[in-house]
Amino acid sequence: DAAQEAMELAFVEIDRLSRLLSRFDGSTPISALNREGVLTDIPPEVLGLIRKSMGYYRLTGGAFDMTVKPVIDLFAARFSDPVRGFPSQSEMRRVLDCVGSDKILMEEKAIRFLNPDMGITLDGIAKGYIVDRASEILRSRRIANHLINAGGDIRAVGRREDGEPWVIAVEDPKKGSQYPDRIRLSDGAIATSGNYEVYFDREKMYHHIIDPQTGRSPHHATSVSVTAPTAMDADALSTSVFVMKPEQGIRFIDTLPGCECFLFSAKGRPFKSDGWSPRAI
Repeated sequence: DAAQEAMELAFVEIDRLSRLLSRFDGSTPISALNREGVLTDIPPEVLGLIRKSMGYYRLTGGAFDMTVKPVIDLFAARFSDPVRGFPSQSEMRRVLDCVGSDKILMEEKAIRFLNPDMGITLDGIAKGYIVDRASEILRSRRIANHLINAGGDIRAVGRREDGEPWVIAVEDPKKGSQYPDRIRLSDGAIATSGNYEVYFDREKMYHHIIDPQTGRSPHHATSVSVTAPTAMDADALSTSVFVMKPEQGIRFIDTLPGCECFLFSAKGRPFKSDGWSPRAI
């Protein structure tokens, strides 16, 4: 009964935060910011996540950028009409003028866009954050052993019923029958970003991950899995490394304590960070 109650409370928190952080619901703070270009009376969860996103923008040298929403909107509009097809260069230049987290002004009691046509999406970090919050709810109810899987964003705490660490399989981006690798987690998180799940065009040239510098979908890799202390960190880092070239991404992860990476290049070559291991971490 106690476990059931804890899980119900965790799902309530997941539902609350999913609604609060949505860019699709016109009543949310994120939608208000995208619509008005300024947001005051900011809920602490929204403010904290935007600050975290700004931090990852700086840490990754701009590879992680929540302001790519205008590019995503352009893709969605163009590819919803089969006659229009690929965005033109002039359209891409126009929306790229709106991209850049350095164009966001963080005031004491407000967030303000310096370009009125800007917009943000927290899709690259919010799911991991929500998973972490659900885990905190379970911990607060003394659920010492649990695993939360939110469609590729996984937080593992404690151990399985048999006393062994949780085992997480890395999915084959080609959807083959074998798993490229497995890891054992007892307290940590893993997130995977890939180009094979969500895309706009039939050829899968334009997918949901955007390079903020070019406005195009990166094609250096097909799958990037990152382990980190929290699901939020793993979520943001897997998105960031996907934008980078494989060698650059691995070098970047190697500089971050407590983080590891396993990725497949576009040619199917596996890359692993120095500490990636199937052993428990």
